[in-house]
Amino acid sequence: MNHSDVNQDKKVQWLEQLVGRDLLDKMLCSFSKSTGLKAILVDNKGNTLISTDHAIKDCDFCQMIKSDSNGAKKCQRSYARACIEASKYGEPYIFRCHAGLIMWAAPILLDGYVGSIICGQVLMWEPEDYFLEEIEEMVKGLHIDIAAVKWSASQLEIMSSDKVQAAADLLFVVANQVMQSGMTVLEQRREIAAQQARLAEEIQARKRAEVAMSTIESRTNRINSLEKEQELRTMVRNGEKRAAERLLEKILVDIFAKNSNHLDTLKTRVMELVVIISRAAVDGGAELSEVLQLNAIFYQELHDIPSSDELCLWTKKMLESYMSYLESNKNQKNLQAIQKAAEYIRNNYRNKLTIDDIAQAVYLSPCYVSRIFKQGLGCTLMEYLTQVRVEEAKTMLKNPKYNVMQVAEESGFEDPGYFTRVFKKLEGVTPSRFKQHAL
Repeated sequence: MNHSDVNQDKKVQWLEQLVGRDLLDKMLCSFSKSTGLKAILVDNKGNTLISTDHAIKDCDFCQMIKSDSNGAKKCQRSYARACIEASKYGEPYIFRCHAGLIMWAAPILLDGYVGSIICGQVLMWEPEDYFLEEIEEMVKGLHIDIAAVKWSASQLEIMSSDKVQAAADLLFVVANQVMQSGMTVLEQRREIAAQQARLAEEIQARKRAEVAMSTIESRTNRINSLEKEQELRTMVRNGEKRAAERLLEKILVDIFAKNSNHLDTLKTRVMELVVIISRAAVDGGAELSEVLQLNAIFYQELHDIPSSDELCLWTKKMLESYMSYLESNKNQKNLQAIQKAAEYIRNNYRNKLTIDDIAQAVYLSPCYVSRIFKQGLGCTLMEYLTQVRVEEAKTMLKNPKYNVMQVAEESGFEDPGYFTRVFKKLEGVTPSRFKQHAL
């Protein structure tokens, strides 16, 4: 393995530690399956770190280009340039690759790491003769079948500028989710070190103190401990990360101060905390089967811990794991809900749709789905529905068999007058004028 391969493996491993390979792969595959567009994760050198080949393959055009080593290198350089441009502006970057296809890159900027999620392999216009001649010039020098390449170019999907922008925006949502997950883990690692030092200092102070416990005091302390544990359960269930960490620190101080010389007793008490926290995670919306898998891992790790100091730090990390999982699970479910809502609109735009209809289709409340859709795509559900209807209307207007009245009805607009107003607002011309120029 050469030096470049080693560095690439380290980048993948670093991202996996921060975000998780399964989550990265699941997010890219969810995007690809919902949009029909292949997505890959690349570094700032254009190297592909994670690909969705197992879900969606490259188009025939790209496969032929990449079959030549020089063509593959040019693709890599295109990716590297797009990655740099996207990171420069911190927003989706739409570009033409070296072979002439339209693609877009969503930047990932994480603690000095620069990468991008890249997607596309489409055209934004009908491939005319001059374009095919341009492609022939672009791929000159590659050992590939030029005629086959030009034919495959003519078969590429054609997307409107609005759809390209919408897909780029949705990809940006995915990239932001990756960055948010990674930053959460980085922040947790930094806090663990600081909190470990504070916790160790307070434990030592408790050890030096002479504590005389009477039966009544012991009973009172036990009641207080149960109240703290119940409060911890509520905080975890509600996703109150900072408050839960502070309360766990207090609980650990109580436990370790009383049982510092009895490792088995400490492990038993910590085991009780694992049960409390894991049940709270399930109450908070985590999948029971996945929580049980985490529990099995934690029980084995707990058994192998050799000292009380390591046990204290491990307990803190255990809480971090559950809280991070709850947060990631919530964000992933939101992304899936946005994708399902968008897909439902695209499949039912001809019908009279309401926000309640869309919310019912994704099993969420109307208020909640409206909020996450706006946050995710930057437009409301009804604005997105209107965009989809207008895009369908534009396609139908190009067909001479339909008049404006028919187009309005078939694309989901009940009132032709309203259709005309909306169409002109979005496209700058009336449907009639658009049809005249399109024919």
